[in-house]
Amino acid sequence: MKIGGQLLKKLAKKYEPSSMVHTHFRDYDLAMKTDEEGNPVLLFIGTANEEGIIKGDRYARRLLKDAEGKVVKDHWDYKGKI
Repeated sequence: MKIGGQLLKKLAKKYEPSSMVHTHFRDYDLAMKTDEEGNPVLLFIGTANEEGIIKGDRYARRLLKDAEGKVVKDHWDYKGKI
């Protein structure tokens, strides 16, 4: 599964810092782990079971910032099926 433009817009938002955020996107369940600034850095997308564990795909985000804190590189890497 590729991350499309609409999902990237959802992932560009800020969420509660240092937490796991559960939400939905179209027919998929999402779980996002955020960093200390509230940026999603780990994404699980697929179907959640009764315990809330998602079976599907896992992505990791690479956020590279310069000395002033501006984002130089923002890229999502596919890490495989879970």
